[in-house]
Amino acid sequence: MSSLTRRTVDKPHRGWRAAYSGSSTGSPARASSSAIAPLTTPQRPVPRVPESVKSTDFVLYVEDNDDLRELVVELVTVVLKHRCVGVGSYEELVALGKEALESSVAILDINLGPNQRSGIDAYAWLRDQGYKGRIVFLTGHASSHPLVVEAQRIGDAEIFSKPIEPDRLRSIVEGERQ
Repeated sequence: MSSLTRRTVDKPHRGWRAAYSGSSTGSPARASSSAIAPLTTPQRPVPRVPESVKSTDFVLYVEDNDDLRELVVELVTVVLKHRCVGVGSYEELVALGKEALESSVAILDINLGPNQRSGIDAYAWLRDQGYKGRIVFLTGHASSHPLVVEAQRIGDAEIFSKPIEPDRLRSIVEGERQ
């Protein structure tokens, strides 16, 4: 076997020792010639919603930016202790169906990406389905952007700039009107 396809580890990092040798105190591990375990990046644990959180404390978040969506869902779930479902598009929202309609607040990104249905479309779908909860729009665009102008014409929705401040997010989730 060539030296490019097989590597040995003479002094592994302490955290890897247990994974490769079965012991955290044993001698340095050597890769076996029969199988070399792939190195993997440690995964962050999935946030858990505490059992004390009521299922009616439910936030719907529609955001096309995966990183921002993950951050806000984690913040709402772990820090604010509310159940939160994040979706990345209008189509994913519609696929949720009745579950989406059970949320107490819907936070919608106004612009869900080029050539995609917008947060305005998501708003219309929710209201057409009989959604009675609070709807809040988030935008990273100037107030003169056509979608922002259209959202401003909607009388029963609020608009906030992105990135949203944690205190503002808390007040939205907890039902405080701005």
